[in-house]
Amino acid sequence: MKNSRSRLARVLENRDLYLFCLPGILITLIFHYWPLYGVQIAFRNYSVRRGIWDSAWVGLDHFIRFFNSPNAANIIWNTFILSIYSLLAGFPIPIILALLLNSLRFKKYRKIIQTVTYAPNFISVVVMCSMVILFLSPRVGMINKIIGFFGIPSVNFMAERGMWRHIYIWSGIWQSMGWSSVVYFAALSGVNPEFHEAAIVDGATKFQRIIHIDFPHILPVAVMLLILSFGSMLSIGFEKAFALQNPLNVNVSEIISTYVYKVGILQSSMSYSTAIGLFNSVVNAILLITVNTISRKLSDHALW
Repeated sequence: MKNSRSRLARVLENRDLYLFCLPGILITLIFHYWPLYGVQIAFRNYSVRRGIWDSAWVGLDHFIRFFNSPNAANIIWNTFILSIYSLLAGFPIPIILALLLNSLRFKKYRKIIQTVTYAPNFISVVVMCSMVILFLSPRVGMINKIIGFFGIPSVNFMAERGMWRHIYIWSGIWQSMGWSSVVYFAALSGVNPEFHEAAIVDGATKFQRIIHIDFPHILPVAVMLLILSFGSMLSIGFEKAFALQNPLNVNVSEIISTYVYKVGILQSSMSYSTAIGLFNSVVNAILLITVNTISRKLSDHALW
């Protein structure tokens, strides 16, 4: 009884802070938790006329239908490969960029490089995809004009299945690496300059100072972001994959999010698409919990 009263007293004492957090809590509940009510559509033959509760219950039929479909293995494989590739190639680059720019002696050049690398982040995904398609066009594309100057015949890059993943990943890295490095710059700003001064006195090189002073300071942040990246591993962005997709590369560009859009919106199979989306979310949740558990056991850094 005393504990509940003391807890209530603390809440009343800090009521201004709780009121400040209230809008964020309400938004999270309304837009992230309340929609979970509709997850049961994945286990029903949903009918708009009947509504969710009156639609027929079919259990795991939609999940079985997806795993037995001829496209399931290829779609899951494409999503998994694209996610792993994106994580391995894209995750270290913002860290390297932040460490290199932080070690620059001339702040003027650092600001210029930061501005140049930040700018692509403000280009919309659709515009960026249009730029990629235009630059790689076999007729008027800048890339083909350049290689044509050396006598190399033009290449239809967007029709080459072996190139589509590279185009998708590296265009995304170019667009996001500057903005993604901001959080690491913030972590590096907390490094005590005395550490570097002491290291210089001891004769440490700039590379040694980066490895032994700067990198350990951003390691906790990097681990947190890595865990969160695993939690959204299969949730590859729909917009970019769909915008860069065409009939010639669909075998490698068809991923879970684009397939859900096609069967859910274009074919109006809401229950089936919800089941696929739920499968995707469950896999992401399992990966998040697994990686967080491993990180907690191997180090002192974890989300919980």
